Amino acid sequence: MILYFSGTGNTRLAADRLARLTGDQAVPIDFDAASMPLQGRRDRIVWCFPTYSWGPPPVVADFISRVRLEAGGIPHFMLTTCGDDMAYTDRRWKRLIAARGWQAAGAFAVAMPNTYVLMKGFDVDSPETAAAKLAAMPAAMEPIAEAIGSGGPDILIRGSWPWVKSYVIYPWFVRHAMSPRPFHHTGACTGCGGCARSCPLGNIAMQPGGTPHWGNRCAMCLRCYHSCPRNAVAYGKATAGKGRYMAPKDI
Repeated sequence: MILYFSGTGNTRLAADRLARLTGDQAVPIDFDAASMPLQGRRDRIVWCFPTYSWGPPPVVADFISRVRLEAGGIPHFMLTTCGDDMAYTDRRWKRLIAARGWQAAGAFAVAMPNTYVLMKGFDVDSPETAAAKLAAMPAAMEPIAEAIGSGGPDILIRGSWPWVKSYVIYPWFVRHAMSPRPFHHTGACTGCGGCARSCPLGNIAMQPGGTPHWGNRCAMCLRCYHSCPRNAVAYGKATAGKGRYMAPKDI
């Protein structure tokens, strides 16, 4: 079974491609579920998620730490999507898997368009760069699928200074840069409710006046920001002038 979490659709595309290549079934993670029944292939689990500041998304890490899986002794694999590099995301994931007594059998990464825009200096890729990454993804997934099936070597995108990124920047990011409080709507908001309906954790509620309000249970996936048809979602002043990106439904 392929379990995936995707904010803007990048990881969904990669998980769907992997499912086509392996004959497996891609299933979105239900974060409210206490247990997940195995679907499709029952002899392995592939965890698919985006890299968050060179580590696993905290919402995925929390889910791994508590979910009950109807499986014992089967291998677990990781596939992460990253804008540029994933540093030691695989090592942090392997520690989560080991803590559950599970077998971490392999880890893989594939480059996809950048989506993080909440800090100075971070923005989406140019349309040309995003298109090139999307076009390259299907071919990049073929050796990953083969390695999962044959027990081949990990395929990773380490980048420079991986230890600093994953063991210094990532913990700081999780502790100090993941507050949902700066999220707000601008005057362009029409109250359509699309952000609330699409939020994977149900963290956005529509107020009596027809405008969205962000709670404290946020995955920081930025789906609300990138998918708003009126570009009416903002994060403090950090998103002023920044681009938006949503993955196509299929490639």
